[in-house]
Amino acid sequence: MNDEPTPRADAEASVYAAVVEERAPANVALAGQGAGTPKPGRAVAAEAVSDFLASKWLALGVAVAALALPYLNSGTYVIRIAVDALIFVLLAVGLNIVVGFCGLLDLGYAAFFAIGAYTSGLLATAFGWPMIATVPVVVVAAVVGGLVIGGPTLRLRSDYLAIVTLGFGEIIRITANNLDFTGGPNGLYGIPGFGDVGLRADITLYWVTTVVVCAAVLFSSRLGRGRIGRAWRFVREDEDAAEAMGIHTYRVKFAAYIAGAVFGGIAGVLFAAHQTAISPPSFNFLWSALILMAVVLGGMGSTPGVVVGALAISLLPELLRGAENWRYLIFGLLLIVAMVFRPQGLLPARTGEPGRRRGRRAQGGVS
Repeated sequence: MNDEPTPRADAEASVYAAVVEERAPANVALAGQGAGTPKPGRAVAAEAVSDFLASKWLALGVAVAALALPYLNSGTYVIRIAVDALIFVLLAVGLNIVVGFCGLLDLGYAAFFAIGAYTSGLLATAFGWPMIATVPVVVVAAVVGGLVIGGPTLRLRSDYLAIVTLGFGEIIRITANNLDFTGGPNGLYGIPGFGDVGLRADITLYWVTTVVVCAAVLFSSRLGRGRIGRAWRFVREDEDAAEAMGIHTYRVKFAAYIAGAVFGGIAGVLFAAHQTAISPPSFNFLWSALILMAVVLGGMGSTPGVVVGALAISLLPELLRGAENWRYLIFGLLLIVAMVFRPQGLLPARTGEPGRRRGRRAQGGVS
């Protein structure tokens, strides 16, 4: 028999190698059924909807609509609920960097929220600083808090990290409850807003919050798509393999933790200005649990999904207020239904590069 490969076999082998190099999706058929290209259907429609919801034009439209809200409805109740929702979005986006991008389970995220609120509130009430001038100090305080909390804990993994971060979150709250200069159990009150610019104080705060949240969402999205974002994803998927490939996993995790801490601290500034009074019960474990719930509901690692999840968690109880005593039962049932039918999140993160995904869809359409 002739053992030399035929030209047809060489051609088939080269085609196979090209397919593997392009990382095209393999179509594995059941025995006796043959293989073929996937037919357009529900998956294609779902991907099209996902592309639309994650498009930059939709994000720009939502940002413009948010800025225009006071022109549409400037009622005190509407503005207050909108500010609450935006602050919650900022917190969820910050925790998504830690949990979604890097895979670090943090159950004490409310600690950075409290650090930001108490730092700005103390400087504004005790020393008469304008709220805008407290932001750099809050950023430094959040970074220091991240160094103190993250330094000894980020070498832990999984459940151990979650338990330790939960303990640190409670330590911050209990410490604020027992110090005299933080007001003890009574907290701080009389915290000013962002000054008089000729508008209602709540509308000024709303516009400041909207601009900050839009910038934070854009910054978080760019981080996730950049070099540091890829390193975070590698650490999330397999920390040992990432370290073997030359990634300094401890520094990468530390960068995610510090970034999340800064987001939480800035949200604390907005919260203090919004509430005008803060106390230790305002930063209990329930805050950390709700923020984590928003990240999981929206889709871990997906910035648009986390925004949607945060808006759902913060606004649904208000939209269901007409149900009176039943609203939290309905709210819980809706969350259960969402997790059963969308376990990956309402708008999960998409894998692969955008250009590669478009190329695969084009190949599928012409084949």
